Amino acid sequence: MTLLTGGERAWAISGGAAVLAAVSGFAGTALAALFLFDGGGFAGLFDAYTLRVLRFTLWQALLSTLLSVLFAIPVARALARRPRFPGRIWIVRLFAVPMGLPVLIGALGLIGIWGRQGVANGLLQALGLSQPVSIYGLSGILLAHVFFNMPLAARLMLGGLERIPGEYWRMAATLGMPSRAVFRFIEWPVILGLVPGIAGLIFMLCATSFTLVLMLGGGPAATTIEVAVYQALRFDFDPGRAVALSLMQVAMTGLLLAATAFLPAPADQGVTLAARPGRRFDGWRRASRLSDGLVLLLAVAFVGLPLLSVALAGLRADLLALVLMPAFRKAAFTSLTIAFCAGCLSVLMASAIVHAQAAVVDLRRPGAGLRGFSAALSGTGSLILLVSPLILGTGWFLALRGLGDVARFAPALVVVINSLMALPFVLRVLAPAFEVHRQRTLRLSASLAIRGWPRVRLVDGPVLAKPLLTALSFAMALSLGDLGAVALFGSDDLMTLPYLIYSRLGSYRTNEADGFALILGIVCLLLTIAGTAGQRKGARDER
Repeated sequence: MTLLTGGERAWAISGGAAVLAAVSGFAGTALAALFLFDGGGFAGLFDAYTLRVLRFTLWQALLSTLLSVLFAIPVARALARRPRFPGRIWIVRLFAVPMGLPVLIGALGLIGIWGRQGVANGLLQALGLSQPVSIYGLSGILLAHVFFNMPLAARLMLGGLERIPGEYWRMAATLGMPSRAVFRFIEWPVILGLVPGIAGLIFMLCATSFTLVLMLGGGPAATTIEVAVYQALRFDFDPGRAVALSLMQVAMTGLLLAATAFLPAPADQGVTLAARPGRRFDGWRRASRLSDGLVLLLAVAFVGLPLLSVALAGLRADLLALVLMPAFRKAAFTSLTIAFCAGCLSVLMASAIVHAQAAVVDLRRPGAGLRGFSAALSGTGSLILLVSPLILGTGWFLALRGLGDVARFAPALVVVINSLMALPFVLRVLAPAFEVHRQRTLRLSASLAIRGWPRVRLVDGPVLAKPLLTALSFAMALSLGDLGAVALFGSDDLMTLPYLIYSRLGSYRTNEADGFALILGIVCLLLTIAGTAGQRKGARDER
């Protein structure tokens, strides 16, 4: 028995088909422009330069993944062994900050700590060591990737460790198992099951990294594929080289996605904040307490000091003067306009995808064509993982350059690309909320014949308003902090806050860059807080 009328199902499927056609057309046009480019893109696909860039891209991603996972294991274990110490919840929340922080701000914080004039080098020079720590090149890229990805890996591992049944800990205490045996026989099997999915996710993020490598790469010897594409178009104006590198990037991400599809996905179910794990009886020795405390202290310092550096450096700037600058007002207006438009577009596309998939499920026994349609919609939500924002921008740059000045189309392109970039995250917020609401209300609404606008006003709107606003705020925060697409099209006429910060750094006006970075970070933080406001109260109400 279906609960949707034929008209409702037709509207839902038509909306999903429109999104599928629009996204496929947008990405297909960019890819077609790359494949059909007549500047020798295929000829340069396997030359020495592109192969060297490919090797470095994969090498730095592999090292970053290994370091992030290895450092996350003791951190997650220390948090799992100390479930009740004061401040633990704030450490877990601190580890969530890099995931929502604009990459540009994180890079500035790392420069403030590890740069030539940073805190670390100042301490080394005070100790009489003249050789400074270099944050540029491979070492800087690895440091930045670990800063962003180690907390993610630690949180995911912590969730797995907290799901270990309490009987395991009681049995370990009964047998008098030492800490090493507990790790070997209880914790390590759980961590080992999580590592492939976590490592695959981090490797994918590091292989497609752009902003961090652009700021910290340090030259041709430390350049990833995306940065090389940007340099080929922005500085060298070598479309043939950009096409060759773009095709290599698409092939690489396609192979990585195919490989990660066979890995178990790391599930972050939020248990680190609300769950009640079984009581552990290990780690009571003084040596264990000291080692866990040292690990957590180092982890908090590694993640927290760059954030503190951004805040302190920004406060040293004249924030009022920066806010009153015409360049800032223009960049802020442009950023907020693009972010709002991209967020709304992303939420609309995600809503259409979710409703179309629900309409297919409502048929109970959909045909092969509809099942393929639903699978294609799922792939649409993750398209940006296959074709990065910079590659989409490159393709459209080539497609539109025959029409004159590409800058005329830049704002619309940045909006669409940023909306696609946010789409996977928006779907992750909306899909569960829509499904739960559908299961609770669809049958009753159908029995009462509440359909159309009355249902939207009386049933859907009051419940789904919060997840929709949450998704919108997250999408806006992602768009506000992104430098990917706008780095290709940015100019004096299209100046966003991240591009303004990057241009100030390029002209050695670091004080202004620090102030702008603090303002951008505060705006993104406020958007995130606004998006999550009321969620904890709603969870308590449901319980």
